[in-house]
Amino acid sequence: MRTAIVSAMQEELSAVLALLPDEQKQAAGGRDFWVGHLHGQEVVAVLSRIGKVAAATTATALIERFGVDRIVFTGVAGGLAPGVNRGDVVIAEGFLQHDLDASPLFPRYEVPLYGTDRFATDAALTERLAAAVRQALHGTHVHRGLVVSGDRFVASAAESQALQHALPQALAVEMEGAAFAQVCRDYGVPFAAVRTVSDRADDEAQGDFLSFIDQVASRHSAAIVQAFLEAA
Repeated sequence: MRTAIVSAMQEELSAVLALLPDEQKQAAGGRDFWVGHLHGQEVVAVLSRIGKVAAATTATALIERFGVDRIVFTGVAGGLAPGVNRGDVVIAEGFLQHDLDASPLFPRYEVPLYGTDRFATDAALTERLAAAVRQALHGTHVHRGLVVSGDRFVASAAESQALQHALPQALAVEMEGAAFAQVCRDYGVPFAAVRTVSDRADDEAQGDFLSFIDQVASRHSAAIVQAFLEAA
């Protein structure tokens, strides 16, 4: 079993790499992939880069070149739904692209030729990731449900409110997960994702995001990965 651990930010990746005793760098597709072991398991760690195209490239390389059997994504997101606050954790049960609109050929948000607007994460892998979160982050408020992705950093109250109105089921917004979910569905590879809420995707989002990455996100990612692989 080879597990891909994908981080959204360099600070998070560095914290994960610090856990690996024997990582070896391999370059592919303009990215550095770190192959090693943790708790006796084969691991490939990589930075996803930002946005859906970069995420899809990373996911495809992990599957095609490195032969991973499952992909786990850790990162941050902006909270959308009421009660999803800074410091909370969101475990994705499905992803949707909030900026996809091929209407009138297809309904808004629907991915052309797939007949759906959302892709579910793997149920069993998501349960294991949720257990790792509970073990690693005691007392943290955890939400589970829909996460939406788009090639835009949502950083205004007006845009956040518009997303909440259009997609009331959405817990959080980010920029990569839907692409990973779609590629993993294409290849039949289990995928799970956890996002720590760095901001409320409002007018204060940029400052909150930058300080949160530095102070909290890397520590959360390392703790979750450690607990996930330790229990496997």
